[in-house]
Amino acid sequence: MNSIYFDHNATTALDERVLEAMLPWMRTQAGNATSRHIFGRSARDAIEYARSQVAEACGAYASQVVFTASGTEANNFAIKGIAAAKPNKQILTSAIEHPCVTRPALALQQQGWPTQQIAVDANGQIDIATLRTLLAVPTGLVSVMLANNETGVVQDLATIAEIAHTSGAFIHTDAVQALGKINVNFSDLNVNAMTISSHKINGPQGAAALILDKRVDIQPLLHGGGQEKGLRSGTENLAAIVGFGVACTLAAANTNHFASHTQSLRDQLETGLKQLNVTIFGEKVARIPNTSFFAVDGIEGETLVMALDRKGYAVASGSACSSDSTEPSHVLLAMGVPADAARGAIRVSFGATNTLEQVNDFLMILKNEILRLKQLTSIAA
Repeated sequence: MNSIYFDHNATTALDERVLEAMLPWMRTQAGNATSRHIFGRSARDAIEYARSQVAEACGAYASQVVFTASGTEANNFAIKGIAAAKPNKQILTSAIEHPCVTRPALALQQQGWPTQQIAVDANGQIDIATLRTLLAVPTGLVSVMLANNETGVVQDLATIAEIAHTSGAFIHTDAVQALGKINVNFSDLNVNAMTISSHKINGPQGAAALILDKRVDIQPLLHGGGQEKGLRSGTENLAAIVGFGVACTLAAANTNHFASHTQSLRDQLETGLKQLNVTIFGEKVARIPNTSFFAVDGIEGETLVMALDRKGYAVASGSACSSDSTEPSHVLLAMGVPADAARGAIRVSFGATNTLEQVNDFLMILKNEILRLKQLTSIAA
């Protein structure tokens, strides 16, 4: 049985064109990009070309791109690095952030930084009134994700950034789930720092970037050889960075097609879901087009995920980075969803290779599994 992959928000398959660009640097390239000889210069040129590709894909300048090993590292760098440059200033994060934003903020809180979470409404969008109230306290940094990894809900970052800037705060956004699915432009968003990641856009794992406004004073997390202009020491992952650059170019060129294709899949899915009387989260507001987050009353999400896996469909019950947790989604709890309903949440996230036929087959299997699980629950009761 061939399994169908409906979990593209967790990670994506490496594009063959990306792999082709990476292979020479994996097989024969011996140079370190800090070396002065021809091999080192060749490696440096490859990194700088990839930097320009990443910048062009997200409306930034190459000089603003700092390569990291993951989105988690980039988010930690933004939160801790900006906080270190603004001691004693409040840090605000939204209540629906990924753990790689909330946990660095919590770590800083334990070290004495004042931190607060910005509430969201029932649709998963930032409560602007709450944000304005919280900004009455001197604030160094506001971090709000562009698109949520679970619900797919998109925030009005330009408005949020304007409010933050008016209060003298820097603003960071985790745009990992947005790049390649909607148009992402660093300049238009008016943010000071933005995180993007390679493996979410059919690039290799092990490469990501923090895009930084030159006005931002930020302290490095890693000290050593002074790579990335002293902001991120450590020998660069050359092949992964080259692949990241190519993946960014491909994603930017294909964003509109990807959005149209996956939107049609999601529309088909959600039409069928509504016939099954499920709850779809965030459907009333803007979302990235490939994502649907829903719950079936009375069925645990993890139970349904495993049942669907046995039938050949890979879906998720929330964030891949929190898959070892049986706690209900913190995103749904922040939206006011009762804990029992939140535990039943299932995420389907489509990719470019998924088809309408796969969606229709999935709906039939889902219906049968829901009926089977509810019968088992009834017998057990």
